[in-house]
Amino acid sequence: MSSQPSAAQRTLTVAGTEIARIGLGTNRLTSTPENVAFLREAIESGVGMVDTAHVYTDGESERAIGEALSPGPDGVVIATKGGYRGSGNPAALREQIEQSLESLRTDAIDLYYLHRVDPETPLPVSIGAIAEHREAGRIREVGVSSVDVEQIEAAREVAPIAVVQNHYNLEERGSDDVVDYCEENGIVFVPYFPLRAGGPPALREIAEHHDASPHQIALAWLLRRSPVMLPIPGTLSIEHLRENLGALDIELTDEEFEALA
Repeated sequence: MSSQPSAAQRTLTVAGTEIARIGLGTNRLTSTPENVAFLREAIESGVGMVDTAHVYTDGESERAIGEALSPGPDGVVIATKGGYRGSGNPAALREQIEQSLESLRTDAIDLYYLHRVDPETPLPVSIGAIAEHREAGRIREVGVSSVDVEQIEAAREVAPIAVVQNHYNLEERGSDDVVDYCEENGIVFVPYFPLRAGGPPALREIAEHHDASPHQIALAWLLRRSPVMLPIPGTLSIEHLRENLGALDIELTDEEFEALA
């Protein structure tokens, strides 16, 4: 189920770019000078993936990222999403992709997810609309979010799926089979809300043993859980971001991993 981390497992390749296995979620990011400065400092600190969505903070998250990081810095992947809550039809997706390109100030989005499967639109139709932009060179890689294995397989019939993003953390294990499927098929798995959990009683004891925070141990457990795992904890604090990145240096023993499993 897991393997001991190595130096090579500190990074993953997404959209042709090798990046650190801990990214940044931006669902609370607004377009302020302070947040623009924060984003630039986050990249300088070693973050390689910045994750946003068309709907985050009514579009301000994408606009802040565009202001801070355009043109896209080398070694950084910007991921965004469209098709949230009933807007997965082709016309809506095309409009959202155009808006994201404008807000992010880019000619090509590194990674674009279908944010949610639209119950009113067949999944292959939604993925097909995104795939059109990939074929035109305006999207580099395609992802899907909040999906099961059957849905991933259906999406892969239409376009190569590079990344899957589901809710997953120490306590939320409903996507265990999806994690295993992604590992078997070379698909990156991005757990959202990776820290929104209390964790088992052993968490604090293990954190004290490593002179680390419980959040760092929770992230280290995710990294150990699968070599295709790339958590994206959200924060607006550069101190918290650097603390999160510090989890890359923590190697849990077999006994510690199992105590948290």
